[in-house]
Amino acid sequence: MAHPSGPTALLRSRAFLGHETGGHPENPRRVLAIEAELERAGLLADRPAVPFGPAPFDAVARVHDHRYVEEIAAAAERGGGMLDADTIVEPDSVEVALLAAGAALAGVDAVLDGVVSRAFALGRPPGHHATPARGMGFCLFNSVAIAAAHALARGLDRVLIVDWDVHHGNGTQDAFYATDRVLFCSVHRHGRGFYPGTGAAAERGTGTGAGFTINAPLPPGQDDAAYARAFADRILPAARAFRPELILVSAGFDAHAADPLGGMNVTEAGFAALAHDLVALAEDERRAAGRLVVVLEGGYDPRALGRSVAAVVRALDGETGSRPNGQ
Repeated sequence: MAHPSGPTALLRSRAFLGHETGGHPENPRRVLAIEAELERAGLLADRPAVPFGPAPFDAVARVHDHRYVEEIAAAAERGGGMLDADTIVEPDSVEVALLAAGAALAGVDAVLDGVVSRAFALGRPPGHHATPARGMGFCLFNSVAIAAAHALARGLDRVLIVDWDVHHGNGTQDAFYATDRVLFCSVHRHGRGFYPGTGAAAERGTGTGAGFTINAPLPPGQDDAAYARAFADRILPAARAFRPELILVSAGFDAHAADPLGGMNVTEAGFAALAHDLVALAEDERRAAGRLVVVLEGGYDPRALGRSVAAVVRALDGETGSRPNGQ
């Protein structure tokens, strides 16, 4: 199947500066840092335009319980509050989170419709901790899960989700734990007391989904080489055997060595190498036809976040020079 070439679509909006959370680690300064670095690096010009709006209710409802959606909307209308010790709702938070999910949906539509091969949804707040019935871990709506469910509703049979955020994507895992139509693969820090406490290697799915969850947990302090090994040994073999028609990425950058929350030692080059691997996988898999959509998750050192996003954009664009050590 032929697919378009050209630069990666970047789905961006100043509306993502909403959901103002003050001194919380997940705040609008993350978006400002990404925008500043992409501008500094000359990565914003000559990009394909992919319009997007808030995710419609029917798309959200494929993943999230109706009652949860109503409860969080009501909380925002009351002026906001805390869903838990980590997760803030402000008056505009539902609107902003729906827009983030809408960016992921538009990215999927753009690659499935042949407008672009690759898209990067640069929205916030992140989403991969949001379960069908609960927002948690800074997350309100699970954008990558909503995007995967949308792709299935459009007729795909096999969607791959790869999550390299330092925290396990427990919400995404929960959403697809019992299906064989989504292969969920996660490499993340794991150990006693580290959030969210899920993601052991023994968590592999249930029922028809048995074997379609692949967790590659790592101890703290791991670097680029350890992440590359996890990809080579666990994630890429499973992904190739699955023969995906579309690849989605939960791209968190809190495994960066400078991140205040992650406790890992990944660099910008390490993230670029992971992106290169997934671009190659998408290009090699005939049914995937090069189709790859990246969705922003965590990353809480703004400068490291901006540099890491820029490195991944270069990799998505096919710049081989962004791969470390000439690999």
